[in-house]
Amino acid sequence: MYGRRVVITGIGAVSCVGNDVNTMWDSLVNGRCGIDRVTGFDPEGLKTQIGGEVKNLDVSRLGSEKDLRKQDLFCVYATAAYLEAVQDAGLPEDFRSEGSPVDPVMAGVCIGSGVGGIRTLEQQSRIMVEKGPSRISPFLIPMMISDMASGTISIRSGAQGPNFAVVSACASGCHAIGESYHSVARGDADIMITGGAESCISPLCFAGFCAMKALSRRNDDPKTASRPFDRDRDGFVMAEGAGILILEEYEHARKRGAKIYAEIIGYAATGDAYHITSPAPEGAGGARAFRNALRYAGIAPEQVDYVNAHGTSTHLNDLYETQALKSVFGDHARKMAISSTKGTMGHSLGAAGGLETIVCCKTIQTGIIPPTINYTTPDPECDLDYTPNEARERKVDIAVNTNLGFGGHNGVVILRRCE
Repeated sequence: MYGRRVVITGIGAVSCVGNDVNTMWDSLVNGRCGIDRVTGFDPEGLKTQIGGEVKNLDVSRLGSEKDLRKQDLFCVYATAAYLEAVQDAGLPEDFRSEGSPVDPVMAGVCIGSGVGGIRTLEQQSRIMVEKGPSRISPFLIPMMISDMASGTISIRSGAQGPNFAVVSACASGCHAIGESYHSVARGDADIMITGGAESCISPLCFAGFCAMKALSRRNDDPKTASRPFDRDRDGFVMAEGAGILILEEYEHARKRGAKIYAEIIGYAATGDAYHITSPAPEGAGGARAFRNALRYAGIAPEQVDYVNAHGTSTHLNDLYETQALKSVFGDHARKMAISSTKGTMGHSLGAAGGLETIVCCKTIQTGIIPPTINYTTPDPECDLDYTPNEARERKVDIAVNTNLGFGGHNGVVILRRCE
């Protein structure tokens, strides 16, 4: 549509299965689950007491202790993932530095988050009740608002182009990548720093999702709690982290000799207009997003090699997502590779789209399909090949990531091998 090609030249990750891309990828491929009993607070009394927490993150490069106290953890996670991604892309941390191949005016940031600084809001609300308004932190608002991961990284990198955030629940990271793709493709930026970040494992957030009965209650066996597409699934497992990607205009990347993971060739976003939490029956909204993205990319369904499914381990998501895949891909739905990596690293809400698009990049790069772990009892209504329990080798030229969010938000991003 725009005549400018967009490629991915850098990736960075913070997750419950590794605080860098290589560690995360090794865990996913080998099915090493990062879900355990929550340690960040005492979950006693909650019906769900397990989650995918980030552990042992080295923050020494991120700033002084004083500066870090002014940031919610979702911004800290985003910054850590950004530093890995920009190094991976062969770019300086600060685009304003001498000899930088990036014009700061032509670099932008768009990072999605579903709940933003909910930890900060919870902590400061408690202070308000217990100690009064005079004790509220002056940093409450900038720590809480969901756009601050984008703002923080823009300040750090010097990126002066498009700078905004996407909030669409669990589709936030996916939508952020798609909107960043458009920013580069139409010439608003040569480089976009994008993805998703989330730090949601707090008493209030947990209690809210527990009240909805959305979370798995397999507290006695956390490693098998997240079981996408399995008949005995009983809810998703909340996780946290960040997945950040560097999107770059193709000629800009080629001129500086950058390595390229994949080219983004399609993106679509649709709304269910149905229910605040339930997907539309038969995955109708998600199916339209798939069809629109395929049409935009100019490819046939049969050309898709791999789909990283949203696959949350909830009854309706997995059922309707399976129905959507059948509707869009027909007979090919039974031939292409499908998996959900949420069995291993849980569901990181707005960060999921960033992390799972990175999974698609690694799948194209390595020719390995990560498995859907904990798939032990087939569901007759979820009867596709979800790459159960063991990784497989397969050449992948075209990979698709899809994410859905409460409110009826659907997002699809299509990646292609870039020779």
